[in-house]
Amino acid sequence: MEVPIKKNQEYIVDIIDNGFEGEGIAKINNFTIFIPNSIKGEKVKVLIVKVLSSHAFGKVLEIIKKSDKRVESDCNTYKRCGGCNLRHIKYEETLKIKQNAVQSLVNKTLKTKIQVEETLGMKNPYFYRNKAQYPVGIDKNGKPQIGVFANRTHEIIPIKRCFIQNEKNEQLAKFVFNWIVKNNISIYDEKTRKGLIRHIVTKIGIKTNKIMCIIVINGNKIPKENELIKEILNNFQEVKTIVKNINTKNTNVIMGKENVNLYGNGYIEDILGEYRFKISPLSFYQVNPIQAEKLYDLGVQAAKITKDDIVFDLYCGIGTISIFMAKYAKKVYGIEIVEEAVKDAKENALKNDIKNVEFITGDVENILDKLINKDNIIPNIIMVDPPRKGLDNKSIDNIIKIHPKKVIYISCNPATLIRDLKKLEDVYEISSIKPVDMFPFTSHVEVCALLELKKCQ
Repeated sequence: MEVPIKKNQEYIVDIIDNGFEGEGIAKINNFTIFIPNSIKGEKVKVLIVKVLSSHAFGKVLEIIKKSDKRVESDCNTYKRCGGCNLRHIKYEETLKIKQNAVQSLVNKTLKTKIQVEETLGMKNPYFYRNKAQYPVGIDKNGKPQIGVFANRTHEIIPIKRCFIQNEKNEQLAKFVFNWIVKNNISIYDEKTRKGLIRHIVTKIGIKTNKIMCIIVINGNKIPKENELIKEILNNFQEVKTIVKNINTKNTNVIMGKENVNLYGNGYIEDILGEYRFKISPLSFYQVNPIQAEKLYDLGVQAAKITKDDIVFDLYCGIGTISIFMAKYAKKVYGIEIVEEAVKDAKENALKNDIKNVEFITGDVENILDKLINKDNIIPNIIMVDPPRKGLDNKSIDNIIKIHPKKVIYISCNPATLIRDLKKLEDVYEISSIKPVDMFPFTSHVEVCALLELKKCQ
């Protein structure tokens, strides 16, 4: 097929749909062009910035016909940072875009053409993130700066005000940064690998209002540590612990494995539902706990767990959903590869007086295989919440082998979710697929799917 467009040329196109990342989709002679910051129904003038054999990418130069779903963004930097790539669209419309994106995957992949339910939105979709990770660096003029990385780069964009970060987290990070600059403490340079301060990470318990401050350094000691601690505590009464994280490696990973408590006990707590959870520097906790609570309730309600049920919770993290399910189950087994998360999960069970949960450290693929085929522990219900890569084939084969009556699949990546459902749909009825908006104004969407064993199995 001859490509009908050329790079660096301008075209006027109609936006016929929005893609999975929220980008507009146009066609010229049936050749697809992806155009960020455009909305279905608009007519736009675009500059073609990249051409491949099967599709191209364009940049909006002018909106000739504007969609009634378009809004003026309240953030000046969202186009560059990429954090809120749907910020130019009315919130209710972003929920439909996410529903349609999941539906499109279902229609293309599954034999079962199930209708995807409406996306569960957020009542107040602002300042919802309970965790902020701010890179610190040197700009091209040699001045220290703090902000966020520009989309697909390591260029730091200064942020005046972020509309999805918790405001206290942002204020604390900027305060620490200004103190560092004022006291002439060196800042890490990615090119030379010299300098001390790499990142400032803040976490807040949304329900408890307790804050953790983590300073990531390329070394072992922060000059004037005691003075810094005193200044933070004098200005932020919500800070309950301050941690120094050691990361001396040449890596894109933000935090190293070694944490040193400078103040407090090294963790904070938050409340989800009726339970309290411990949050450590390295453990995973949902960044939008308001929506996480709704997501977990969806999963637990779908499972309809009884006191006769043995439940496996694969990729259990710090035990949040395991503990949610334990109230209804005979026994819950949680599996997680991150050792610190499992330690927190065990403490969370004790803290909440949950006695029918067992947490196991290890790779899900291997531990699941051992529990089923060596220990002969067979669950009635399996809950999975895997990373973006989805489930491995061995785990899917083991699930099919033991035929649990229900599988509840929570996913942060609809593409791998639908891929895995395709492998399971001959054995399981896909009863429901419900998107949940965990990250408002971004293209990300969580999905909760209920699978029920077919009666002929």
